[in-house]
Amino acid sequence: MRLHVADHPLVAHKLTVLRNKETASPTFRLLVDELVTLLAYEATRDVRVEPHEIETPVTTTVGVRLAEPRPLVVPILRAGLGMLEGMTRLLPTAEVGFLGMQRDEETLEAVTYANRLPDDLTGRHVFLLDPMLATGGTLVAAIDYVFARGARDVTAVCLLAAPEGIQVLENAVGDRVDVQLVVAAVDERLNEKAYIVPGLGDAGDRLYGVV
Repeated sequence: MRLHVADHPLVAHKLTVLRNKETASPTFRLLVDELVTLLAYEATRDVRVEPHEIETPVTTTVGVRLAEPRPLVVPILRAGLGMLEGMTRLLPTAEVGFLGMQRDEETLEAVTYANRLPDDLTGRHVFLLDPMLATGGTLVAAIDYVFARGARDVTAVCLLAAPEGIQVLENAVGDRVDVQLVVAAVDERLNEKAYIVPGLGDAGDRLYGVV
């Protein structure tokens, strides 16, 4: 697995405002959108392209375009929805699927409750969106889910990660180079309730309110 921590002043600034418990939901949503666009720039460095000939106003030249099959962006519901627009802003031609997974608060295991993905993901580069990598169970289950359907590469984009979650992910995928994790920051630890510390609280609740 490849880990990339986005080291940029704008990323650090926006993340600091997100962490602040006084930041209201509308501002929180806007900052998540902006932060994910910055992370998407890093996450798409290895996206596959193919040569493409075009006519400029001056001459003919060969550039590149995204290769087929198109990338697939998959937010993990519900909090991952808040990251979708920021990701598709840089990948407007990507297709979008949805995966509903949540952590059982007693067992801490990931439970799948919704799936809106193609049955065949052969050759696809899949971008999984989940704000928090805490225990790692949800992300590992999601990665297994898309690889079982033929995905070629998986890039997970998270706002924050705990060292414990990263370790779980590394144990699950080993040294596979087709799995990448892109995060804004790696925090200190998990607390006794498996929340990231210092973290930013429950990302879904802060995006959409308590349901």
